[in-house]
Order: sequence, then structure tokens, then C-alpha cells
Amino acid sequence: MLVDEKPLEFRTEEPVWFAMSATFGRELKAKTYLESQSVQCFVPMRYEMVKDKRQGKIRKLVPAISNLLFAYTTKSRIQTLKTGVEFLQYKTILEGGKNTPIIVPEYQMQQFIAVCETLNEHLVYLAPDEVNLEKGTPVRIVGSTFDGVEGTFVRVKNKRKKQVVVQVQGVAAVVIDEYSGGYLEILK
Repeated sequence: MLVDEKPLEFRTEEPVWFAMSATFGRELKAKTYLESQSVQCFVPMRYEMVKDKRQGKIRKLVPAISNLLFAYTTKSRIQTLKTGVEFLQYKTILEGGKNTPIIVPEYQMQQFIAVCETLNEHLVYLAPDEVNLEKGTPVRIVGSTFDGVEGTFVRVKNKRKKQVVVQVQGVAAVVIDEYSGGYLEILK
């Protein structure tokens, strides 16, 4: 997995990106709380048509992946802050027989944020088991809205054409379904 090599307990107190979960529907509440404590956060968002009591159906910006947010802070700071919020937990992986918090490498997180922040209607969010990157070719998009974004050229389950996937290993992936106006550069 792309979780940093050193176990969490051996890390220095440098800020890192923690993958966090918040009880369904509370991602934005957790983000607001953490930001009020001067912690940088990111919640992938997308537009969705939702029912509104007064206006009928409206287009609203909502979390793209339920139960997911990322927090950029130190291990001790996030540990202190999450004890005060019962619905905020680490996303973990099983490593050496114990659950270890997922820490996302800075470069990978910046690529994921760059794609998600476009709010492009052709983005498709996937669970980790919906894509198999071992079979893909690493690519960089040149031109288009996604210029410079690196990902993997893959075939996604139940899709006919190949697409570019930017993945936060073991947490989530976003598919760039359309990158017209650009081309793909193969990375070695």
C-alpha cells in the first residue's frame, strides 16, 4: 500500500495527511470543527440534484464520498482533537496484526485534491476495490483542465472505455472520465 513505510508510532511530529472517517453525514461538521482548531482539511465534493422543501429539486454541493475526510496535522494534535469528537475516527489498514491509521503521502494527496477541486461533472468516485491499478500504465495528462495530473490508465469495472484514475491507495479513487483537449503522456 502507499501508506508511508514507518509505523505511526515511529514518526516525528511533522504534519501529515490522515485519512479520517466521520459518521455518515457528518463529514462537513467534522471539517468545520477541525478547521476551527486551525487544522487544514479536505472533503471531496460534487454537485448532486437533491430535494429541497421550498424549491423542489436543486443542484447542491455535497460530499462525494460518504464518511471520508482528510486532515493535515501532527499525530499528537489529531489524537487530542479526535478524543473530543465521538464521530471522528482514523481510517485504518491492517498492518502487522494491528490497525494502523492511513497516512497519505503529500504528493498523492495534492494530485487527488487537484482533480477533485475541479468539480468536473465527469468525475466518478470509486471504492478501492473497484479499480485494479497493478494492470494500469502510469500516465500524466497534458493539456485540458487536468493538465499535469498524474494517474493510471485503466479499464474500470462496467465501463467500456479506458480512463485515468487518481487514487489515494486503500481509501478512494477518482476517475477522470473525460479529458478532452488534452492527451496522455506515458510515465516510466
